[in-house]
Amino acid sequence: MLANLKSRTRQVFGAALGVAATALALVAIQPEANAQGSSETEGRNKAAIQSSFDAWRAGTGSPYDLLAVDARWTIEGLSIASKTYPTKEDFMREVIRPFNARMQSPLKPTIRSLYADGDTVVAFFDARGVARDGRPYVNTYAWFLDMRAGQIIRASAFFDAIEFNELWTRVAPATGTN
Repeated sequence: MLANLKSRTRQVFGAALGVAATALALVAIQPEANAQGSSETEGRNKAAIQSSFDAWRAGTGSPYDLLAVDARWTIEGLSIASKTYPTKEDFMREVIRPFNARMQSPLKPTIRSLYADGDTVVAFFDARGVARDGRPYVNTYAWFLDMRAGQIIRASAFFDAIEFNELWTRVAPATGTN
């Protein structure tokens, strides 16, 4: 009887050790799986933003094409346009279209660097164009873009407000463009 109890105890203990070892192995693998999933998400998001900037530079699209309909875009700081725009259309109507209507030649971005962390991509870039009055517009931007399913759902934008405000007040938008 005692031999049977010892044998059964060894079996239960061995099974418990096997379960514990399996659980430890799963815990050890889980961070790697999460890191791999996060890395894949970061890669996809970063590639989508890079591609949208390439299209912007080529004049065939822009990062704004990735905005979800209900994307919230916040212009940080003290520029004339600084506030949160609750939808893509609000942002496009109040900022992007009037800005583009002040330009003789469109902005061309040059990315300094792109960073991805989970669902957030940070784009640090310069943009140059020529205003309707023939003067250059040059600014440096940092955009923090929160993404979901390949779309930008939230953005915080930083740039030189003095340069932006100077253009906004100096150059009237072309008529019939809003």
